[in-house]
Amino acid sequence: MPRAQAPDRQISPWLTAWPLMGWVLGCALQLQQGQLGPLWGYAAGGVAAAGLAGLLWRGQAVPRSSACLGVLLALALAGWSSTGIRAMAFARHALPAALQGADITVQGVIISLPQTTERGQRWLFAPEHARDGAGIPVPLPPRIALRHYTPDLTVHAGERWRWTVRLQSPHGARNPQGFDLEQWWWSQGVQANGYVRPHPPAQRLGQTGHAPLEQAREQVRQRLHGYAGTSRAAGVVVALVTGDQGAIDKADWQIFRATGVAHLVSISGLHITMFAWLAVVLVGGLWRRSRFLCLRWPAPLAAAWVGLALALGYALFSGWGIPAQRTLLMLLTVTLLRSLGVQWPWPRIWLLVLAVVVAWDPWALLQAGFWLSFVAVGVLFMTGPGLAARPWRWWRPLWRLVREQTLIGLALAPLTLLLFGQVSVVGFFANLWAIPWVTLLLTPLAMAGVVCPPLWTAAVWCADVLLALLAWMAQWPGAVAYFAQPPLALGVVSMAGCLWLLLRWPWPLRLLGLPLVLPMLLWQPRPPPPGEFSLLALDVGQGSSVLVQTAGHALLVDTGPRWDGGDTGSQTIVPLLHALGLRLDMVLLTHADSDHTGGALSVLAAQPQAALRGSGIADIAAQAQRPWQACEQGQQWVWEQVTFTVLWPAPDTLPRPSGAKPATNAISCVVQVRSASGAVALLTGDMEQAQERALLRAGTDVRADALLVAHHGSKTSTSAAWVQAVQPQVALVQSGWRNRFGHPAAPVVQRLQAAQAQLFNTATCGAIHWHSTRPDTALCERERQPRYWQSVRP
Repeated sequence: MPRAQAPDRQISPWLTAWPLMGWVLGCALQLQQGQLGPLWGYAAGGVAAAGLAGLLWRGQAVPRSSACLGVLLALALAGWSSTGIRAMAFARHALPAALQGADITVQGVIISLPQTTERGQRWLFAPEHARDGAGIPVPLPPRIALRHYTPDLTVHAGERWRWTVRLQSPHGARNPQGFDLEQWWWSQGVQANGYVRPHPPAQRLGQTGHAPLEQAREQVRQRLHGYAGTSRAAGVVVALVTGDQGAIDKADWQIFRATGVAHLVSISGLHITMFAWLAVVLVGGLWRRSRFLCLRWPAPLAAAWVGLALALGYALFSGWGIPAQRTLLMLLTVTLLRSLGVQWPWPRIWLLVLAVVVAWDPWALLQAGFWLSFVAVGVLFMTGPGLAARPWRWWRPLWRLVREQTLIGLALAPLTLLLFGQVSVVGFFANLWAIPWVTLLLTPLAMAGVVCPPLWTAAVWCADVLLALLAWMAQWPGAVAYFAQPPLALGVVSMAGCLWLLLRWPWPLRLLGLPLVLPMLLWQPRPPPPGEFSLLALDVGQGSSVLVQTAGHALLVDTGPRWDGGDTGSQTIVPLLHALGLRLDMVLLTHADSDHTGGALSVLAAQPQAALRGSGIADIAAQAQRPWQACEQGQQWVWEQVTFTVLWPAPDTLPRPSGAKPATNAISCVVQVRSASGAVALLTGDMEQAQERALLRAGTDVRADALLVAHHGSKTSTSAAWVQAVQPQVALVQSGWRNRFGHPAAPVVQRLQAAQAQLFNTATCGAIHWHSTRPDTALCERERQPRYWQSVRP
């Protein structure tokens, strides 16, 4: 045998098996980097990978284990270096620092389906050329996200516009277990976002031939709304046909998530795979009825390629999102293998598809949807063979749906728990009927309505039934079970135990996997020791919310702001409490300003056992239908030797029934927290200098190791006398990134720095962790897990 073929004979059977994990592991390792580069390092990794591959190719009689290890290492180096080079190439187009927040006149084309918001529209924009305020050409990223707040302005896909915009690099809140918005923008290819300035007026320059699919989708959306109206059910139909997820009401999204059927109304990997699978079943059944066709091309292959083509058309028309791209790549890989007659075991195919998808989009490894859809699609592939070869029976697809949903539900339960800290208990029962209802009835009617609009009426009726039944199931007691999110290592072990339980072995042997699953269900984060406490200043933008934990209790001080269509309580605080496995003992609202109480109703609804205390919050308590206790100077309580004392408001400053109401900041609740060892944190709300002077005149002991700087660092608070009296080692500021108020004000920063206090700002730091056992320092969330796609660094 020729020399070059000897190693090939030994390595080839393994090349498509476990060594493929090397590519995935190499890409995953690169994604953990805190910063990019240097370029020569990535280039050296690529050269090393090529050199190692060459040695394996030219080597003689390489042992199988050594060849397997060598291929794994070569692929890991190749995956690491290629991902790094791609990331560096993408980062070159970032928005220049000099253009952050500047007014820029830009001309370009709308390349996405515009989505309507409560105050305007948002869309993706491809700039053609741009100029700064002096008329000098400036470079912009090739894709930016824009929005407008002008009532009489309406934009459409494919239009060319010239307008003045104000841009910034994508920035998102960074909280423990929270959503990484900056990574999401990175994966979408967007490197700047901003809004259209109302002056000078925007200029429409005409319709173009760009984004033809988006133009077609928008036309269909307009026809659908004109025919079926704008009801909540019609929004579901719009989402299924055009992929416009913004058409679904936010309350309906909560129902879909609670019942575990969100994948059915979003254009997800599972959705497209089910669409392709239905096409395979239908085409295969019809193909077998023709002897002529079967002699020309085997029915299974014809059905697979037709199903792939239909799934491609559906994915393109529904927005060609990243989950759709990944799924089509999976389907294409598997279909090619079957067409080539490759008979590989399922694990080998699964690994090959995983490696191909990660090569296409390495950053998919960071997205929960990727793993959920990949595991679900894997279950569908694994259970797929066999049905197409049997005679057609009308009940077999329904039975297969039930069987596959059972397997998918069991397979995804531990993964959902690891990623989100919750499991939809009713999800199994909801999916049993929702999958056939949506896949066999609602989606076909919605898609067929594009050709025959009267069918949209039937589709809207089906969506109404879907919403009504799911809303009823979401109200079942214990519909969703919440658990503390475990560490990754513990989650992987528990998932292995769950897989053990699903294997086709005798039940006594399967039950051996149960001890591996239980730690995931029982795990809890370690609380502070008795007598100590921790403080977590959440990253909530221009607002305030602080979580204080003792050994056995939890206090939430303020609940952050609200905005159009959402609030901090539902989107940040409640998910964080679930992820930490915490039940609040008290919610304290320092005062009634919306940037401190915007999420209160959501938090109180999710934590009905929590007591409510605050200052001037009668209206909020009435809306929540909760009793409350007013903050008043001198109040005190003790949890596990940790003392909480209310320092303000004084009794004579509280509002009287017959008198004028004081300013909300003037009665802001100020709380001092003291550990058994003497470490102190001072939470000041939005108190101002007048209240600071009143406390100092009264001789109140306000010394603290950690100071939550009042009013987000406004110059109306934190006077020089106050800083001198408090003598903080650590000063915490909660403010929005590039906020319009200029918080924290320069004089405040200078006073704190002169007092040698370490200053931490959530705008650049993310959530801030402080512990009474380490009173002289704090830790930024962005420092705990730094990533190179972060727009700002501490």
